[in-house]
Amino acid sequence: MDQHTRDEILDGVATEVFGALEQTKQISPFSSRPRGLTVDDACRVTPRVRRMFEARGARVMGRKIGFTNRTIWEQYNVYAPIWGYAYDRTVQDLAVTPTLSLRHLSEPRIEPEIMFGLGSAPSAGMDEADLSACIDWIALGYEIVQSIYPGWKFSAADTVAGGGLHGALLVGPRQPFAPRAAEWLTALTSFEIDLTCDGKLIDRGHSGNVLEGPLSALRHLVELLDEDPVNPPLASGEIISTGTLTKAMPVTAGETWTATPSGIALDSVLVRFV
Repeated sequence: MDQHTRDEILDGVATEVFGALEQTKQISPFSSRPRGLTVDDACRVTPRVRRMFEARGARVMGRKIGFTNRTIWEQYNVYAPIWGYAYDRTVQDLAVTPTLSLRHLSEPRIEPEIMFGLGSAPSAGMDEADLSACIDWIALGYEIVQSIYPGWKFSAADTVAGGGLHGALLVGPRQPFAPRAAEWLTALTSFEIDLTCDGKLIDRGHSGNVLEGPLSALRHLVELLDEDPVNPPLASGEIISTGTLTKAMPVTAGETWTATPSGIALDSVLVRFV
């Protein structure tokens, strides 16, 4: 296949993904089609979809890391972390807006996650202590993931092409990182979290469900992007959501969900779905 033909195919994939995301519709996985889709090709779809969002006025706010929780790999048949962009239209502050409409999301699921705000750009080769010096703030929040592929059936390549399954990023109260860096470093490897729906415990998670902890997930993303020929490295000011601490649970309108951490000095976060 020559480069021109390949570019046309990837342009077509990007157009279909963008249409599914904009119109809240589902499509068949690309991996199930006769031509298929590789992870390398999917990575080249990512900047194409980003340009389409930016052409509509969207602004990149950061990235979400997905499938850092090894306990869900077998469930989804995806066995390595992925990432996707978060935009100003998908990011909201829970302190300002504690509700989220699900009307624009396909088969939404909730994931409690640690989020970092970058004060400076991290570099490949940094250890976790070095990476922590790049963090301006830390928060507990939620990523609401969605599947443009029916029934949450897809390959790793499909998830990359589909924007990392990103639906919304709900950021809880932000705590400054530097003044308590040593405390955060310890807590980020050992804290636990309870996820409840309408007061009923649904799942319990641990920091170690996110690779070896949220900083480990950030480190993985930095290294992954260092080897990426078409997508840019992380930059100062980006929000990074590090992956779900529990199983990703389906949500419906009318529910109220709460994530309550223990062993780390972060506030509980609540969201109501409408």
